Amino acid sequence: MAHPTKKPYLTLVDKPILAHTIYAFDQNTSIDEIFVIVDFTDFEACQSMVIAPYGFKKVADLVAGGETRQASVFNGLGALPSDTDFVIVHDGVRPFVTDEIIFNCIEAADECGAAIAAVPVKDTIKVANADGFIIDTPERQRLWAVQTPQAFRKDLLLEGHQNARRAQITATDDAALVEKLGFKVKLVMGSYANLKITTPEDLIIAETLKQLDSVC
Repeated sequence: MAHPTKKPYLTLVDKPILAHTIYAFDQNTSIDEIFVIVDFTDFEACQSMVIAPYGFKKVADLVAGGETRQASVFNGLGALPSDTDFVIVHDGVRPFVTDEIIFNCIEAADECGAAIAAVPVKDTIKVANADGFIIDTPERQRLWAVQTPQAFRKDLLLEGHQNARRAQITATDDAALVEKLGFKVKLVMGSYANLKITTPEDLIIAETLKQLDSVC
């Protein structure tokens, strides 16, 4: 992001990005508790900048993250109550998630055990070799860009993570770990507006989307 402030704490219109994201889940009637996973050195900043000022009702705890996203989710799973049935994993810098997407992911996970938000890709995708030459052009109509939330039966996701630790498997999302168990994961339609704020350009787009929301 080329900014001294970490992404989750950058201001998006009127509050930190992470506060917008937590709000989406805090007001969703299907969500019981929220566990916010952050670097342990950010606990004070997260509490003072994101949690305390906005009166969230469902934030149960802050959990120390790991060295990777995968390790952080595993730490989060360890903090959940033992009677948890389903867990939803979401990126803290993806603040435009809607009630509809959350509900649809939960419903699909209830039916299938695992479900993730995604959107069909718009561009033609090329597969390249190490030298930068194209080696394949997959059929675009079969390709989806993965988003979050990703919803799972807790026991299934925990098994996926435990298996990955034993087999030293690394993945960029939780669905891939469940797929490694041979389990089918259901795709749920996300939204092209459900962007992950990663670059300065993303923040500009996010500001515009928020301003349009306030007008509408």
